[in-house]
Amino acid sequence: MMSRLAAWFPVALVALVAVLTVWIEREVQPPEASGSGKMRHDPDFIVDDLLVTRIGSNGAVLHKVHARRMRHYPDDDTTELDAPVIESFRAGGGRVTAVAKSAKLSPNAEDVYLIDDVRVTRAADATRGELTATTSWLHVVPDDGIAKTDRPVRIVDASTVITSDGLELDTNTRILKLLANVRGRDRKST
Repeated sequence: MMSRLAAWFPVALVALVAVLTVWIEREVQPPEASGSGKMRHDPDFIVDDLLVTRIGSNGAVLHKVHARRMRHYPDDDTTELDAPVIESFRAGGGRVTAVAKSAKLSPNAEDVYLIDDVRVTRAADATRGELTATTSWLHVVPDDGIAKTDRPVRIVDASTVITSDGLELDTNTRILKLLANVRGRDRKST
């Protein structure tokens, strides 16, 4: 009986070493990339000369988005825009246009981040003149009508120049909060 056990011991030892080798090899290998592209941060599609128009239930144009290039990333479902121009149209005929060097959109465009040389212009209408705000970064929540930044901002209209370190704008209530170091001057007096 001892001789049979002694004969099978080397076979069992080799089998154990083989199993341990396979297990160790699997543990140290990086995970396999799935075919879905979720493991990489490469764009899954690119669109040049993008133009998107969002139309309301009444057929009126709500928003237009133009961009030189759009890239969508599947790993975090974000979208980047080069040279975006975003136009928003209000029911009363008012138009607000935002331009920047680039923009980043969260999944479903719930949050839009305008980056570098941001310029937001409210077009003149029958009761008000054109108004322009410039900053380096702006966070927009389109569905809530909110725009905010904690960066320096400059607001200019026909008669006034206002500077501030940050702002919060609610387009639904038309309330603009200037956050800190607010300064204003009459353009006609200079």
